[in-house]
Amino acid sequence: MSSQTSSHKPRVAVVFGGRSSEHAISVLTAGAVLRAIDRDKYDVLPIGITTDGRWALTADAPERMAIADRRLPSVAELAESPEGGVVLPVDPTNREVVYTEPGAVPKALGEVDVVFPVLHGPYGEDGTLQGLLELSGVPYVGSGVLASAVGQDKDYMKRVFTSFGLPVGPYEVIRPREWEQDPTAARKKIVDFAAEHGWPLFVKPARAGSSIGITKVDDLGGLDEAIEEARRHDPKILVEALLRGREIECGVLEFADGPRASVPAEIPPVSAHDFYDFEAKYIDSADGIVPAPLSAEETAKVQELAVAAFEAASCEGLVRADFFLQDNGEFVINEINTLPGFTPISMYPRMWQESGVSYPELIDRLLQAALQRSTGLR
Repeated sequence: MSSQTSSHKPRVAVVFGGRSSEHAISVLTAGAVLRAIDRDKYDVLPIGITTDGRWALTADAPERMAIADRRLPSVAELAESPEGGVVLPVDPTNREVVYTEPGAVPKALGEVDVVFPVLHGPYGEDGTLQGLLELSGVPYVGSGVLASAVGQDKDYMKRVFTSFGLPVGPYEVIRPREWEQDPTAARKKIVDFAAEHGWPLFVKPARAGSSIGITKVDDLGGLDEAIEEARRHDPKILVEALLRGREIECGVLEFADGPRASVPAEIPPVSAHDFYDFEAKYIDSADGIVPAPLSAEETAKVQELAVAAFEAASCEGLVRADFFLQDNGEFVINEINTLPGFTPISMYPRMWQESGVSYPELIDRLLQAALQRSTGLR
């Protein structure tokens, strides 16, 4: 740890942006987090990662991290220099962040006490950044390497849930080598899956989020285009059967005595969209119902399953767990998000607000928990 006195304010590096297709969503989340952090309690260092992977020093300007005229923000627009880079030493004895520009003397930016990663998707939410921070010895908000990787890969996520006896829907996986070596056989695998479980089905990237790259396929005619779209985001794709029922979400937050579940929320059908896709979530601001209109028994069950999913994947800090409440009254886990969105319209903070934890308090709880957690095996 960096030396601290009673007057020392912990220094928080908010790391956002990134190389994934969810870059803009991460910028939106960062803007909301920067607005919510108590500046009397924490010093803040915003660090943006561009779409090509450069760590940039950015303006502390949350008002610029928003959708304007249906246009999504980017780190490149916020970077203080088009070439300068931020370097975090991979050395647990040294937490000093350095800023470099071509032809200039490196500039020390001081030590960082904790990182709040608000990256979504590969190269941030999937354990890669978490591994870097473990090597650097810097505490960070959220799950560790294993849970982050499991939470990003929907194939292995479902395998973990199944091994713990948690309910998941029918799915099939097409791995990169399968498609590259014999696309006809891989396509037949999907067609056979549809024959067993029926149309429509969903084709999606195995390791993406924010509903990016997902296509609802109504018949054989739309299959090839859906596969191409999913593979544009990830060479590994997932095919899921349509689950008829209500979309229910539940937040999990780690307290001193263990993880607790929030009141659940419901995502109602969006008339202008086939499903709760990217535009419905972020552009057209489809609204959720908080709390979800469930019976006491249904609420207790989904909260129990959300905490069980958190524990099964060895998560830490926070998780948003997404479910379908099927017409037969049974819950099925769709997925977990180890770094859910914190945008003003995001469901995770809304669910905790309704559960008695305000947005600023939520941010503070996550930072305090991270500061008290060691890196390494735990």
